[in-house]
Amino acid sequence: MKPLLTIVNLCVDFISGNNVSHALHNISLSVNKGEVVAIVGESGSGKSVTALSVLQLIPSPPAVYKNGAIIFNNNGKEIDLLKLTHQEIQLIRGKEIAMIFQEPMSSLNPVQTCGHQVAEMLQLHKKINSETAKAETIDLFKQVQLPAPKKMFYRYPHEISGGQKQRVIIAMAMSCNPQLLICDEPTTALDVTVQKNILLLIRNLQQQKNMSVIFISHDLGVVSEIADKIIVMYRGKIVEQGKTKALLSNPQHPYTKALLACRPALHSKNERLPVVSDFMDTDEAGTIFERINTNDQLRINNEQLIIDQPLIKVENLKVWYPAHTTFLGKVTEYNKAVNDVSFEIYKGETLGLVGESGCGKTTLGRCLLGLIPPTNGKIFFANKDISKATGSEFRVMRKEMQIIFQDPYSSLNPRKKIGDAIAEPLKVHHLFASEKQRKQKVIQLLEKVNLSADHYNRYPHEFSGGQRQRIVIARALALEPKFVVCDESVSALDVSVQAQVLNLLNDLKKEFNFTALFISHDLSVIRYISDRIVVMNKGIIEETGNAGDLYLHPQTAYTKQLIASIPGVIYEPNI
Repeated sequence: MKPLLTIVNLCVDFISGNNVSHALHNISLSVNKGEVVAIVGESGSGKSVTALSVLQLIPSPPAVYKNGAIIFNNNGKEIDLLKLTHQEIQLIRGKEIAMIFQEPMSSLNPVQTCGHQVAEMLQLHKKINSETAKAETIDLFKQVQLPAPKKMFYRYPHEISGGQKQRVIIAMAMSCNPQLLICDEPTTALDVTVQKNILLLIRNLQQQKNMSVIFISHDLGVVSEIADKIIVMYRGKIVEQGKTKALLSNPQHPYTKALLACRPALHSKNERLPVVSDFMDTDEAGTIFERINTNDQLRINNEQLIIDQPLIKVENLKVWYPAHTTFLGKVTEYNKAVNDVSFEIYKGETLGLVGESGCGKTTLGRCLLGLIPPTNGKIFFANKDISKATGSEFRVMRKEMQIIFQDPYSSLNPRKKIGDAIAEPLKVHHLFASEKQRKQKVIQLLEKVNLSADHYNRYPHEFSGGQRQRIVIARALALEPKFVVCDESVSALDVSVQAQVLNLLNDLKKEFNFTALFISHDLSVIRYISDRIVVMNKGIIEETGNAGDLYLHPQTAYTKQLIASIPGVIYEPNI
């Protein structure tokens, strides 16, 4: 039986002026009927270019298809998708081959209801009336397990959560029963529990409809849950492929070994995470790690930390938002984002704060910095009550308290050079006597985060995601603060880049000796970076404990659920 999709010797270049970038080099792969094929690699490896080429979704120019064919077996008729006209490929898109994109918010029209957007797809391809399309859309919403499907039909994208938006996109992709579904990083920025549910949903729908799936990801742990076959890409080439179980249990290529080994779940605190370069230099990993701390040693370290007075002390903190009001404006119901929370963060400690989206962790972190006012309760910083501090008082304290945001691109001014962005807090707080001295300080900071003086005059768009995160870290540390909040600062990064940033944070923490609150939805990352962990759920603290103890012996059902949702691949690098 012939494969449903066959890619043969595909070469793609991108041309910009006189510059030519070779995105794909002789890519060949096949996808059988009813098979789930995962394409794995870092950003820039060529996996998304491969998938987008299937549906001619890359504009040409700048893309140039130098060589190759993409053969789609459409009910026994073989079609080269690259040779189809715009009108012909439109008949294939959505109907025979559908796609789920990485960012659901940018994939949905913000001014149309979720139901209307799915119904529009049905009317376009099935030529049915609006009432029939509405009924089928509601049925699709039931299949993808959206709550209150009839109400969901009339909701706009901004009114639903990230996981729900992704389910709407899946419903849209499944609406015409495509033969092939392409999933481009559909779970990257989702909570681990939501991610697991989305993976199960895609797998179940695929099995029910005997559909083929191409699943793109940077995380081998994620694809291990869903794929029959894995293809590993590196710098535009396929470096390894095989059945999932065989490839994960016995990877052959150094790059595959690197992707498996650099995940934080495999390493204990203070053990330096391996990065891709450690594996690509030699065929084997070699003895590149040093296991410094056992769990018992971590517990001793934590006991030594809490001998001192806490740097941050939170007592009965509440952050409530009005949810419903009467006609006269009286609040009848509150959204209790943070509800009666108490904890301490000790000097030199990294406290991990973990929970799903909507649990209140980001609200709590921003409240500690005065970015959100508390409804009630007290916050002490260095024994000083700052819960009722004025804006001007907080501006003075900003030198001691900084934040690293989740999305570095949106937290950098696109019109400002990164050297000026890092120097800005130095100017605001009147540090250094001259521009020359400030520039020298900025260059020192750039070098500390593994960038260089050459980057000083570049703009944010000229950097990769991992480099932008390093820039934001340099800016946060410019004032040498005592306390830093890291708000989901590695959640959207490739696993290998994530390892580099986590290593960098550990190195800088030793050098600058700051205290940190590390916020994440991923317990494996939190367990690696933290001394102690606080688990939040629906605005309250579920559980607190030593990082190793809590990870290995969770006490509450919610913490157990978070741990169970972490994608798992058992792999022991040669260390």
